[in-house]
Amino acid sequence: MSKVLQMVGFNVGREFFGVNIGAVKEIIRVPDITPVPDTPEFVEGVVNLRGRIVPVIDMRRRVGIQSAERNRGNRILVLELAGKMVGLIVDSASDIIKISEDAIEPPPDIVSSVGAEYVTGVGKLMNGLVVLLDLARLLSAEEMRKVEGIQRQISPGNEKGDLQAA
Repeated sequence: MSKVLQMVGFNVGREFFGVNIGAVKEIIRVPDITPVPDTPEFVEGVVNLRGRIVPVIDMRRRVGIQSAERNRGNRILVLELAGKMVGLIVDSASDIIKISEDAIEPPPDIVSSVGAEYVTGVGKLMNGLVVLLDLARLLSAEEMRKVEGIQRQISPGNEKGDLQAA
């Protein structure tokens, strides 16, 4: 009998993604986000989450999907990547998905050009497919260093660190 994986599912555009539940610390509504200059294009800014400055990545921009107007359904998945807290803005988050390892196939060849570095497979669900992401590879080492630099640049002791979480 194959192992059953537990994933948190979320939508970005028309795509349905899944990430390992162990990496997701919490799911929150989108608070005010403070922009930070000189950051990668897909970094929306930072939020203050109970005293911790958390960089926020716009998943639409990260995976190359056209931006859309924010709405009440948008959420931030707060994740731990390489020991650092990072938020992902998604269109909506779903319940926990349970998927058998037998129902997961390698990514199709078309993924080799876009997303190959962080798409680990495609899972078959009763009502569709889920694209499985490896969060450790969502950001390159260089991008992760830039995100860490944002956290160092904005410390809770300075003026910009006095953000209020919604």
